[in-house]
Amino acid sequence: MTQTDDRVFGEQIADSVESFLLALRAIAREGNGAQAVSLLLLEISQVLLAGARMGAQHDFTPREEYQPDVGPEADIDDLRLRLADMLEGVDAYTFVFDPYVPEVVESRLSDDLASIAIDLENGLRHFRAGDVDEALWWWQFSYVNNWGNLAGAALNALLTVVAHDRFDTDFEADADAVAVADEMLGSTPTVQP
Repeated sequence: MTQTDDRVFGEQIADSVESFLLALRAIAREGNGAQAVSLLLLEISQVLLAGARMGAQHDFTPREEYQPDVGPEADIDDLRLRLADMLEGVDAYTFVFDPYVPEVVESRLSDDLASIAIDLENGLRHFRAGDVDEALWWWQFSYVNNWGNLAGAALNALLTVVAHDRFDTDFEADADAVAVADEMLGSTPTVQP
């Protein structure tokens, strides 16, 4: 890629990142759990496309050995707390972080979404400061090392909530999860034969 190609690519990624961050803040502000699950599923899917595009590129290299200072990280505690409150019944979940070294990790959607937002926002601050190389490097590095995996796990958790809502199960162990999914999505539980 040429410098011009990098700039155009960076603008596309920055647009996706900004769209995700704006949507995440709007979803948290609305506080509507029934809509939030579906909207988060959509937004995470879209930002994962940007991440996959980053992962498919050559390795970006920053101009400097150390990350330039672009000011303090955004304060996302309020966002995280709003998401935790809104997703209360489905916030806690487990996933396997590395399928080649399978170890179950306990997590929270609200924490993972906040972590994703921090990673993406950091790259966006570099981009807005005019440092396209650093922004692309950061987005790629953090996608491969953190937010890509978290976004995939969160996507799977949210998809599971939707699946439980749509296809109730006969397993008693899942009854609580199904009830929470029904409540979150505002649907009436269905009886399985």
